[in-house]
Amino acid sequence: MSDKPEKGLSRRRNAEPKVNNDLSEVVLDAGTVDLSPTTSSIRVVTESTSIVPSGGASETDLLANSSAGYTRRDSLRGDAFEQPEPAAMLTADRLIDVSPRNRPAPESGFRRFFYFLTFKSVNLGDSLKVRERKAIDARISAPLDGGARFVPVLTRKGGVGKTTVSTLLGMAMALVREDRVIAIDANPDRGTLAERVSKSTRFTVRDVVNRAAAIDGFTDFATMVSRDATRLHVLASDSDPMLSEAFDEGDYNVVADMAARYYSVILTDCGTGIVHSVMRPTLQRANGLVIVSGGSVDEARLASETLTWLEANGYGDLVRKSVVALNTATQGTNLVKLDEIEAHFKSRVRAVVKIPYDPALAAGSVIKFDQLHKNTKAAARQLAALVVEGLVNSK
Repeated sequence: MSDKPEKGLSRRRNAEPKVNNDLSEVVLDAGTVDLSPTTSSIRVVTESTSIVPSGGASETDLLANSSAGYTRRDSLRGDAFEQPEPAAMLTADRLIDVSPRNRPAPESGFRRFFYFLTFKSVNLGDSLKVRERKAIDARISAPLDGGARFVPVLTRKGGVGKTTVSTLLGMAMALVREDRVIAIDANPDRGTLAERVSKSTRFTVRDVVNRAAAIDGFTDFATMVSRDATRLHVLASDSDPMLSEAFDEGDYNVVADMAARYYSVILTDCGTGIVHSVMRPTLQRANGLVIVSGGSVDEARLASETLTWLEANGYGDLVRKSVVALNTATQGTNLVKLDEIEAHFKSRVRAVVKIPYDPALAAGSVIKFDQLHKNTKAAARQLAALVVEGLVNSK
């Protein structure tokens, strides 16, 4: 048999163009690969893409910019566009000058002196201490959208400083925040919250309930609360124990609804009776929670049992985002391992804040925030920052 046809076929094969099926050297830039069975080659179809900036505009605006051919990177390169820039291109990172000469003047000390000595040409900025204080202020003053936020302060053990913690928390918030903060004494055992501030009225929660229909605005409501120098408002409980016991679920709802009209943050100083009827609406409204524990064995155990009761009654989510205020000034604190108590609560709640001993608090009288020890004020501010962070993230 002749081999000529074989040679002819070989020549025809050599004449056919060689198809490169290796895609390792092909760059696919956001395109598509056409694998049509009717073709013996691979066709790469590419589409132009734009680089989307990482921040400064909404997703809708970014898509609009992309379709119009605008990107933040193009703007930084100084590229010219055929069409006018859209408003979304005027972002804060593009317009605000953050160079040292435009930073705020140092608050105090040598840095401030040197700033003015150099005719404002050299700005060293604030010290680390001032920056840390401003950072805490920013956390406490974070805006709260979506209506009033309720924060109960409670425990099953009396005498652990629950009312003191409520006062410190409210003062630390009110001193920094621009909106209104109120602390309501809902203790059915004749609470003493109003005695922690300079009392400027004789009205109580009972008066708010009785006059609710006649309260026509904040001016009317404000006559029923005491005001502290920090701008904290306090609504007292009934001084008559018999009337205090009569303060029930319906009464609390009236007071809470009224306060929600005029205040952004509503702290509720609760009693020790966790099964009292007032506790149900208090917990149902809660956006955050502060549990107060003393530093002794039985105080810590009762505070932990409070968390267990809440979890067993459907408030597990509230427990997980709550904060424990550990009052280290209670009796027996020097004999226990506070670090062990703190570690226990950290396994159950979001954070723990230690409240140190302060003679101004131990006196059990009016609290003046500016006269407290610096460590006490720092603990109160840390507690306030943690509580507000929880409120910002709450739904």
